[in-house]
Amino acid sequence: MYIIVGGTGRVGSAVAKTLLAGGEAVTIVTRNAEKAGAWRQRGAEVALADVHDVASLREVFRHGKRAFLLNPNADISSDTDREERETVRCLLAAIEGSRLEKVVAQSTMGAQPGEQCGDLNILYELEAGLRSQPIPASIIRAAYYYSNWDAMVRPVTKDGVLSTMLPADLTLPMVAPEDLGRVAARLLQEPIGRIGIHPVEGPERYSPNDVAAAFAAALGRTVRVDVIPREAWEDAYRRLGFSDAAARSYARMTALTVDGPEYPEDAIRGSISLQTYIDELVRGSS
Repeated sequence: MYIIVGGTGRVGSAVAKTLLAGGEAVTIVTRNAEKAGAWRQRGAEVALADVHDVASLREVFRHGKRAFLLNPNADISSDTDREERETVRCLLAAIEGSRLEKVVAQSTMGAQPGEQCGDLNILYELEAGLRSQPIPASIIRAAYYYSNWDAMVRPVTKDGVLSTMLPADLTLPMVAPEDLGRVAARLLQEPIGRIGIHPVEGPERYSPNDVAAAFAAALGRTVRVDVIPREAWEDAYRRLGFSDAAARSYARMTALTVDGPEYPEDAIRGSISLQTYIDELVRGSS
């Protein structure tokens, strides 16, 4: 039995679908009872549990052998760093005494120690916590999600403008959530002792200019890039509903992304191109 935390999200659901397609037994952990029926129809079991309920989550883990761990995003109106750091603490506490034989966890490229830099710090702490406990753990360091562009489909369709905080020509590793899920499923099925850090990105690296071109091709119209200047980032996040603490953290995380960590050249490559992803996104929005 494979236990999937975050199984109703994009990456977690891709993990679960891949395993189910291979005939494996899967339990989806969710606190949303409304999503249980669809997963049961696919052949999965569903465990209704909140990741902050350590005792309940540990009991779910005791019914499986291997688990996929994903730290869900906190409500942007909260202090996201504080909330997500607490979720990491609960995940690590829940696997203690769970008798799991292996875990695979989702992290991010650029993960690093520090404060007030969002996922870059929080997921580094998840990595560190997994290294300090006895259950063998594989870590996926994911590239920039294609799905970070999902919210742009309506304004791009309406006005032909792609707004971003990233420089228009900044080339980054990017990846489809579905590719991440397939890699995670494979790592879950590997021998117990085969662990380590696994960077994962798509077949090519892309810039916001490339994203605009992909939208233009999908929509059959011109799309231009509008770059939000650095000094306006925090206010831009606040206008999107982020708390002051979350806006500061996300702005600092964005700055570290723009200023550029060194990205690995030996990453696992997914197969889904940016154009394929954007084409499907546009079709799904029409």
